[in-house]
Amino acid sequence: MAGGSGFLGRPLATRLAGAGYDVVVLSRDGRSPHDGRAVRWTPDGTAGAWAEELDGAAAVINLAGESIAGQRWTTAQKARITESRLQATRSLVQAIAAAARRPATFISASAVGYYGPRGDESVTERTAAGRDFLAGVCVAWEHEAMQAASAGTRVVLVRSGLVLARDGGALPPMLPPFRAFVGGPVGSGQQYWPWIHREEWLAMVQFTLEHSALNGPMNATGPAPVRNADFARALGRALHRPAVLPAPGFALRLLLGEMADGLLLSGQRAVPERATRLGFTFRFRTADEALADLFA
Repeated sequence: MAGGSGFLGRPLATRLAGAGYDVVVLSRDGRSPHDGRAVRWTPDGTAGAWAEELDGAAAVINLAGESIAGQRWTTAQKARITESRLQATRSLVQAIAAAARRPATFISASAVGYYGPRGDESVTERTAAGRDFLAGVCVAWEHEAMQAASAGTRVVLVRSGLVLARDGGALPPMLPPFRAFVGGPVGSGQQYWPWIHREEWLAMVQFTLEHSALNGPMNATGPAPVRNADFARALGRALHRPAVLPAPGFALRLLLGEMADGLLLSGQRAVPERATRLGFTFRFRTADEALADLFA
């Protein structure tokens, strides 16, 4: 697993190890985030000595990449966001192709940002790509990952939505205004936020690993995306706080620049059509259920 020490990779490695998988984490510093084994790697677009770990592996999971919300989207930061994903994916694809016993499955991260801002349109895996920065990143990222299919490996592209957890991701920065009784919608509040509880995301990735009929793109989102204003009200209910004071769009654009539009002020009404059709069972069907569980 590449990216096994991050917000999603760490709990995924722990979950899979607990399910009986022999998890090997590819790490820049050679340290494992759980009790399993780690191997040092350099994701520079080539396959190094670490590539022998992929020989005979049941699956390779790729979660590596620079955080999209770590800092303002300068030209240099946008290049880091893009290249970190392409180089890591290229390295893994080369290692898969070079393996004497090629891995059966390659699960590679992507995002619902693939679709770009879609307004009220219902978005499934059949929806075309968007044209903004994040869509361009996802298109290029997925193109690199799909090269593994030519080696006979099943490729699944996990297009993640807004993953909710208390210890990282998008949710913690939202909490201080609500706890100070000044929380509320972002911008107009009419944009859709395709949320998913992190435990559900972990279960969905394991489901993907274990269901060979699933290949190509898969939306990793909850079954009922909500408008941002409804999400804010659900968060307020979970925290027992009001959700009436909006964060003005113009202020967010001044503070964050292009990132405000890419991550906060627009969205996708994305639904997990493929996982649902293949029988994935959701534990958290509404944003209220997910947030109530996180703050119980």
